[in-house]
Amino acid sequence: MIKRWLKSFAILMLISGSAAAQMTFTEGSDYQLISPPVKTSQPDKVVVTEIFWYGCPHCFRFEPYVERWSAGLPEGVVFEQVPSSLNTRWTEHARAYYAFKMMDALDQTHKALFDAIHLKRQRLMSLDAVAEFAGDLGLDQKLFRENAFSFPVETQIRKNIQKEKRYGHQGVPAVIVNGKYLVSASQAGSNERMIEIMNFLVAKELAQ
Repeated sequence: MIKRWLKSFAILMLISGSAAAQMTFTEGSDYQLISPPVKTSQPDKVVVTEIFWYGCPHCFRFEPYVERWSAGLPEGVVFEQVPSSLNTRWTEHARAYYAFKMMDALDQTHKALFDAIHLKRQRLMSLDAVAEFAGDLGLDQKLFRENAFSFPVETQIRKNIQKEKRYGHQGVPAVIVNGKYLVSASQAGSNERMIEIMNFLVAKELAQ
């Protein structure tokens, strides 16, 4: 009984404050249905996946919004970030993301890499440049390079490319809610509205 009440409360918290606006969100105009749905990393949870590229200025501006949003998730909802390989040039940054993840260094590198590119105007578009960036942060460049071209990273990137094709998104940032819904920056129109649509769809999934 208590668990059911907590779930209901979480849904109310997600939709409170903007319920009237959210009730107008409709498939096709505010978000897209993904058919067939794509299997998520945690089938027993509501999984929200943000697809991004470090070189994308829109992703950089969306990052603070999604960071605040993900800090207060209700029970049963998980958030994950996936570096895009939608454009082959972006794969270098996808390799970097997973290399840093293998080094357990994302807390140190994720925001720092965004800031270096978009605030400090550093040209970190190649893996060599990112390796030097890692060295400046005190990380092992050799280990970073080894991880970037390791079998686990190659495998993960291939899986991501396959999933991105199934998601059908045309740019980043894009958010996938539970493998069923695509929320795009271009369709949402603003970062604030993108978060509202995400909340609407998460509440929809939690209510099922």
